[in-house]
Amino acid sequence: MNSPAKPRKLPIQAIGAKIFHSVNIISLFLMLTSGLQIYNANPVFGGRAGLQIPPIFTLGAWLAGGRHWHFAAMWIFSLNLLWYGIYILITRRWQHRFVGINDIKALQKTQNPQRLTYAWHRIIYTSIIPILLLAILTGIGMYKPAQFPWIVDMFGDWQALRIVHFASVPLVIIFVIIHWRLGQKAGGEKLTESMFW
Repeated sequence: MNSPAKPRKLPIQAIGAKIFHSVNIISLFLMLTSGLQIYNANPVFGGRAGLQIPPIFTLGAWLAGGRHWHFAAMWIFSLNLLWYGIYILITRRWQHRFVGINDIKALQKTQNPQRLTYAWHRIIYTSIIPILLLAILTGIGMYKPAQFPWIVDMFGDWQALRIVHFASVPLVIIFVIIHWRLGQKAGGEKLTESMFW
């Protein structure tokens, strides 16, 4: 007689991880939509005659409104990242979140699909850090160019700074999609849901 299959244990996430993910999704959405409003006011590619984003995808209604929303969300996002950085240092979660030499070896040798998923997840998770730092750095340079002229100088000029900042957006969106897909592959819908509630 076969014993009944044991129900799969539901993943449990720390409250800090739930808060971090929820605040990130909200602040990223606000920054994306308000950033598109700023873009419409003076598009990076082609000046005011360039590609215009339909108003339904923008937040702020005009340039100043978009900037207010964008900078408010930027502070929420940046403080959330800082808080999470401190949190993973104190709880030592960083030891299991970022890529290590074993992950590189796993990509070369392992045939275990679950191990490969975890390795790729850590690689993607680690790769977003320089992208986010670049987005924040270029954002600060655009926000306060008089106070931080060295940031503008690092990129050559104002237009190059804007292009780099704008280019960070699709990279973050690609990260979110891959991060979500790898999470689904590792633990299914329940794992993804456990990151928020």
